[in-house]
Amino acid sequence: MKTLFKIVYILILMLSFSTANAQFGFGGNGMGNGRMNQMGGMGRMNQQQPMTPDKPKEIPVEVTVGQIMERLKPDLGLDALQEVAISNILTQSIKTQTAIIKQEISQDSKIKEIQTLSEITDSKIKQLLSQSQKEKYKIIQEEAKNPPKKKKKKKEEKEEKESN
Repeated sequence: MKTLFKIVYILILMLSFSTANAQFGFGGNGMGNGRMNQMGGMGRMNQQQPMTPDKPKEIPVEVTVGQIMERLKPDLGLDALQEVAISNILTQSIKTQTAIIKQEISQDSKIKEIQTLSEITDSKIKQLLSQSQKEKYKIIQEEAKNPPKKKKKKKEEKEEKESN
């Protein structure tokens, strides 16, 4: 009977030490480092912040479409109906593109699907444009694919100055 009493006494004693240490941050109840808590609650502040790395914030589709339309509208001379229709086409295209990127398929498959989507989107947009607008749209697309390089222009200007 005395041995049973000693075992129970030792268990209670051990549990009380564990609980006492946990109150000061040395135990496993997730309260953080006790020393940090004594220095102004820094341990609690660190717990509230997520430990995941910062992910870049996704730009809303509407913002992206708005930026595209700001360029297309004056360059192409779009009327209100064309503007709304093209905005809807671009919104749907960007949403589909985002879904394709999130799919768990090979990179090559993603590239092919996005290229196909781009071609379909371009053909839908061209259906809404007049002949002169189509020509301007083609020029805008070429500029987007091959942006003018500032370095080459600067080099050419320097060469011209040196030759004069």
